[in-house]
This record gives sequence, C-alpha cells and structure tokens, in this order.
Amino acid sequence: MNIILDANILIGALIRDSHIRRLIILSNIPLLYPEIMLHEIRKYKEVILQKSGIDEESYDKLLAKLLGYITLIPTEQLKEHLPEAKEIMKDIDIKDAPFIAAALACEDPIIWSDDAHFKMQKLITAYTTTEITKIILANQDL
Repeated sequence: MNIILDANILIGALIRDSHIRRLIILSNIPLLYPEIMLHEIRKYKEVILQKSGIDEESYDKLLAKLLGYITLIPTEQLKEHLPEAKEIMKDIDIKDAPFIAAALACEDPIIWSDDAHFKMQKLITAYTTTEITKIILANQDL
C-alpha cells in the first residue's frame, strides 16, 4: 500500500503538532507526495507561519523533517499520467489532478485527504484522516 498525501494534510502537519504530524512520523506505510505540488506548500508558507506561530528557520527544519518521512514522486514520473488524471478530475477539481496522477504512477495507491471531493472520483480510493489512522495503527508493530 502507498499513501498519497493531499497538500492540506501536509499543510496541517506544518501548522500544528497534531495527530496528523504524528501519523506521518509513525507510519510504516510508504507516504508519497507529488514533487510538482511542493509549490502548494510554498504558496501557503506565510499562512503556515502565522497560524503555527513558528519562525522561518523552524518552518524550514520542520518541513525538512516531515519530508524525511515522505517520498517525493518526481514530476517526470507523473507526466504520462496527468492527461488521465485531468480527465478524471475535470468536473471535480482539476487542480488536484497531480495527486491522482501520483496515485496512477504507483502500485496499490490510496489518497489521504480530508477534502470530500477526492471521494467523488471512483478510480482511486480516498481516505480521511480518521480512516487513515485506523490503517496506520493496524499496520504498526505494537
């Protein structure tokens, strides 16, 4: 199983020391993020800094730490899947096509998102944080 993180999941983990951040750090299931969507994280940097109350240096260290638990899927690997992904998401939210393309580019993918629109497409299974929590905990060697 490969879990594709939605941008909002990664942003949420940056904003607060939360359940989401702990799931990312504790997961023994591969977590993936499309490299092409790192601009989404950069775009919201000021909002993240404001909401989190951390400074830029702490932000940079935290982002690097989280990305240490996440494999970036190279943009080149997504290009062949983007047309199909755009077709799937065209009437839902075309801006999220790279996440679908990332899922199409790997084996046994699921998408981790709290945005309900990912469940509107039927090709890739999408789970909320609550659902992902159960999956990650079930796969832990406790």
